[in-house]
Amino acid sequence: MSTVAKVYGLVLSGGKSTRMGSDKGLIEYHGIPQREYLYQLLGKVCESTYISLREEQEAEVPFGYATLTDKDKFRGPFNGILSAHERHPKVAWLVLACDLPLIDLPALQQLVQERDSGKFATAFANEENPLPEPLCAIWEPIGLKTAITYLEAGNGTCPRKFLINNQTKLVFPQNKNVILNANSQEDYQEALSKLIT
Repeated sequence: MSTVAKVYGLVLSGGKSTRMGSDKGLIEYHGIPQREYLYQLLGKVCESTYISLREEQEAEVPFGYATLTDKDKFRGPFNGILSAHERHPKVAWLVLACDLPLIDLPALQQLVQERDSGKFATAFANEENPLPEPLCAIWEPIGLKTAITYLEAGNGTCPRKFLINNQTKLVFPQNKNVILNANSQEDYQEALSKLIT
């Protein structure tokens, strides 16, 4: 009988944030930089947690936060996710993009509780438009191993497309706002208005 892989947390913050115009991981929605806030949240549901970033960002991270530097083997978000997988290939990764300002502890607890370790991933999705959110998901080791083969075969670099075409359990969050992505100034203002209400 196979054992269920333990879950590590990964805050993806190595992107260039071009649409936002400033580093999304450093925006303060909750009084501290978002990537630190997400790191602390993940620490409540994961055995170990890391911030994924580019090499030049390392110096900005305060003491006490574990980091993983992107290896630049793959493009887009897969770069950070698969760099983490290479470091710890036997664990599942609860991946959060740093542009999720409304994600909270109850949502993460729901995702962990509804995890299906027999699938490639367990991902949040919007009930009205049930597409997997690959950057708010638990990726199993087998799913990440398969993703490498998928990428090396030239099938594109979109993690959502990979999850759509493979075994993914969809979880509908009790509060659908938790999967709001803030990628632009307009999104930022919307997120702030929802935080206040």
